[in-house]
Amino acid sequence: MRVLIVKVSSLGDIIHTLPAVTDARRANRNLVFDWVVEEAFTEVPSWHPAVENVIPVGIRRWRRHWIKSYLKGEIEDFRDTLQQVHYDLVIDAQGLIKSGIVSRMSKGITIGLSNKTIREPLATLFYNKVYSVPWTEHAVERVRELFSRALHYKYEPGQVDYGIDLSRIGVTANEPRKKQLVFLHGTTWKTKNWPASYWCELAAIAVEAGYRVLIPWGNEAEKQRAELIANGNEAIEVLPRQSLTGLAQHIAQSTGVIAVDTGLGHLAAALSVPTVSLYGPTDPGLSGTYGKNQLHLNSNLNCAPCVKRECTYTGPGVTDEYNGNSFLVFPACFSTLRPETVWHNFCQLVAEPATV
Repeated sequence: MRVLIVKVSSLGDIIHTLPAVTDARRANRNLVFDWVVEEAFTEVPSWHPAVENVIPVGIRRWRRHWIKSYLKGEIEDFRDTLQQVHYDLVIDAQGLIKSGIVSRMSKGITIGLSNKTIREPLATLFYNKVYSVPWTEHAVERVRELFSRALHYKYEPGQVDYGIDLSRIGVTANEPRKKQLVFLHGTTWKTKNWPASYWCELAAIAVEAGYRVLIPWGNEAEKQRAELIANGNEAIEVLPRQSLTGLAQHIAQSTGVIAVDTGLGHLAAALSVPTVSLYGPTDPGLSGTYGKNQLHLNSNLNCAPCVKRECTYTGPGVTDEYNGNSFLVFPACFSTLRPETVWHNFCQLVAEPATV
């Protein structure tokens, strides 16, 4: 039986779908999956042994140049590729109009969430059959339930296996982890950014405790922050720009990860690497990192979580100090998640004595 998965973006959402693939393959060894995904994320589905073909789609790029993409035949080429196989089932695990359109472009019976349990109800117009899955469940469990009902099998809620084949990211199973930490400091919302001075202080604490610190980056602003955190310290490495597979390899080989609310934090969770995730304006309840060795630290400022891209805090300014220099904590909600608090919680997570 061949099934097409439509989950095109974003990184966290794609990773959230992997456990459902694991469940389905365990229930039926004859299941084979193909997966439509944004071209920037094609590496991720390929890490799962149950996924045979990854079909890239360029919706994000096409949106910027619809006419040019159409005239070049890119959209038609994608449709032709998609229609080369007649699928036994097509599961739209995204629940958006764009994913619904992709589902309908394929050949096969289309499945999705009902209009009361989907992000964009109009997407249901593209489905042959729908299922209701409660909003109160974590995103991982919602996808698992959708797959189980569509493919008629049972699974164990809460027992999560992302199914990543470590050899596909260049890591040997049971390979000892290095005494190093990965700082996942980059995120799309400026309100999700933990203050750079806090990152600097945490890096100094980690190095003092004998850890090497690896800092990846994805754009020029993140690179500048990474270099600020490193501050010329030989025990702190600003990594060259990484592919997702390269970054997954670094994470899998590390003792742990400290992350803001970012898609890469979900990658750490998928690899079962001990991760402390920092949530200021956002709520991890239904979409936070999920799985083994995951710890969420939430702000307890009275306005958090506001779930806003722009900070609307109107209380008194909160200042802190690092290396003798005073700075304004922005956003203010992160003032309740200071570096020593993060470090103590990380040490408890990995069962090591805290040094501060």
